[in-house]
Amino acid sequence: MPKPGEPVKVGVEEEFHVVDLRTRHLAARSGLLLEALPPARFTHELQRSMVESNSLPFRGLTDLAGDLCGMRAALVREAEALGLGVVAAGSPQLVDEDQLKIFPDPRYERMLIDFQVLTREQLICGMHVHAEVRDRELAVAVAHRLAPWLPPLLALSASSPFWDAADTGYASYRTLVWQRWPTTGPMASYGSAAEYQQMIDTLIRSGVIADPGMIYFDIRPSCHLPTVELRICDSCPRLSDVVLIAGLFRALVATELEAARRGDGREVRLEAVRAATWQAARSGLEGELVDPVEGVPRPAAEVIARLLDRARPHLVEAGDWELVSALARQAPARGSSAARQRAAHARRGRLEDVVDLLLAETRSCDWSPTPPAPRPDHQPDARPGPEPEPEPDHRLDPGPEPTPGPDHQTVHRTDPQPGHQTGHRTDPRPDHQTGHQAELRTDSHAGPRPGSHSDPRTDPHTDSRPDHRPAV
Repeated sequence: MPKPGEPVKVGVEEEFHVVDLRTRHLAARSGLLLEALPPARFTHELQRSMVESNSLPFRGLTDLAGDLCGMRAALVREAEALGLGVVAAGSPQLVDEDQLKIFPDPRYERMLIDFQVLTREQLICGMHVHAEVRDRELAVAVAHRLAPWLPPLLALSASSPFWDAADTGYASYRTLVWQRWPTTGPMASYGSAAEYQQMIDTLIRSGVIADPGMIYFDIRPSCHLPTVELRICDSCPRLSDVVLIAGLFRALVATELEAARRGDGREVRLEAVRAATWQAARSGLEGELVDPVEGVPRPAAEVIARLLDRARPHLVEAGDWELVSALARQAPARGSSAARQRAAHARRGRLEDVVDLLLAETRSCDWSPTPPAPRPDHQPDARPGPEPEPEPDHRLDPGPEPTPGPDHQTVHRTDPQPGHQTGHRTDPRPDHQTGHQAELRTDSHAGPRPGSHSDPRTDPHTDSRPDHRPAV
């Protein structure tokens, strides 16, 4: 447990498209790429043209950024050795039909039978954030209470304007693809953790879903970790957006934890949240968003400012205010990834140029805020003074290849690559454990999930049940 006044741990899972560097099209070669990467930090996805990375848990955002940067560098390095590239974006730009291949696994094959085109078209990548909440009752309450503040976070991440080689008119078309599944959207209010679990059991009994991991709410209590998991965001090509969203989300979780502990009531109208989510997916940062407090349209920059203001007390307490506020001010001014992709496409009408932009942004580890430009009329002070302290350079050297996490669990696969389980997805997969999340796990919260989770009475390092399967 964090000490009083100490920020909770936060971890991030990123999903990436794998592309052929020669053609810029999706490449169903993730299996070959994963053979060269640490299995405790990287795993497969539903589609063979995707991979996922999993950070360790951190209390400091700069430490989190360094870990994410190191994993991106390792992934890019190994991919380029195979003639491949990796792209962090919600949707792909160039797709060949023969590259649409499901990763070989009995669970995925069952999903293909049950959900048909939804499974075949699950070509979307997301970025998930886990914030430590060890009390399951509070996790259920917080996941519902946070719902109105999620659409602005989606807008900050919007990176999926293209689908089937065409501009969709949406900043996050991934959101619309994702919402077709039967258990997506904002989470309703539940009076207790037991009532929340009863809902999951009812859905499994219905036969529509197969296990607890197929609860795909925009935010949810993890099935097996003591965390609240943000799931609404697109994958972000710029690492600065990942750091920004992680910092804001953690502060929002802390805010709602305090309110829930005080017993403050909160009525969340899910219809209004769904409408605001659609608006964020439609316009990203380039249009208006729905104000989470007043429910009226406002410019995106004003809504982000209101979000920042709500998170400010806990950002200050965690020592994150200076970094996160600078990133939050710059994001609307810079524009969404969707807008940058459209600008790249408009120059020559080539989607290959969009892929090149995303390859470059994904490869870059520059996540620090851009210093403000000096005013034209500013005259430097010529008076002598003390030598200024050098500013830290957050454009981190990737450093050594990341080491496997302390609690890696292998899963049975039909090919020789090792897998592991983490708690998140933008594709239809249950929670699965990562090196960073396993550190957060406690036996009292490690609830079972069919096919991949340990029994809550089992030590996480010794679980060897034979029914482990890849999570989807």
